[in-house]
Amino acid sequence: MYLAFLFLYYIYGKIQRMQQYTEEELVERLRDNTTLRSAFTQVVSMYSEKLYWQIRKMVLSHDDANDLLQNTFMKAWMNIEYFRGDAKLSTWLYKIAINECITFLNRQRATQNVSMDDTDVYLLERLKGDEYFDGDEAQMKLQQAIIQLPEKQRLVFNLKYFEDMKYENMSDILGTSIGALKASYHHAVKKVEDFLTKDL
Repeated sequence: MYLAFLFLYYIYGKIQRMQQYTEEELVERLRDNTTLRSAFTQVVSMYSEKLYWQIRKMVLSHDDANDLLQNTFMKAWMNIEYFRGDAKLSTWLYKIAINECITFLNRQRATQNVSMDDTDVYLLERLKGDEYFDGDEAQMKLQQAIIQLPEKQRLVFNLKYFEDMKYENMSDILGTSIGALKASYHHAVKKVEDFLTKDL
């Protein structure tokens, strides 16, 4: 209940300016029951926007992205006692968010009877029907190109292209070697370029 209230409070812009902490300081505060809630409020404040856009790039719909962002923070809150600090806090949150997205997309495919081959068409239709998508024709074409990528390549492309995430961080999040991630990104870029230039 606390987290749902906190999340809605944040979304509607009610969280006031808080003292800023480094990730290491936040982890220490999360381990202390006397500062746990205020520290988690800071976590929500620090990571909501980045996680929202990563989720949105995977599921494309604003409403679905909002729901999955809330699910991500709820799961993080319920499992905060298991976070040992072996990985970075941001890495742990990204892992939760990405797993939530993959579970959601698999469930959508199953309930909508969409095969893996038709996923790109399904996602594109959802994007076109999203009233919050305000991109121009070029942005829509870029999204079409990205949607056509296999799921893993799409994920790697989004993390590298839009967030300029380092391969080392990506490797921690996805559990994939740096070499394999570089190859995935290279193939993804080539496919996106081919898609964007095929009618020129």
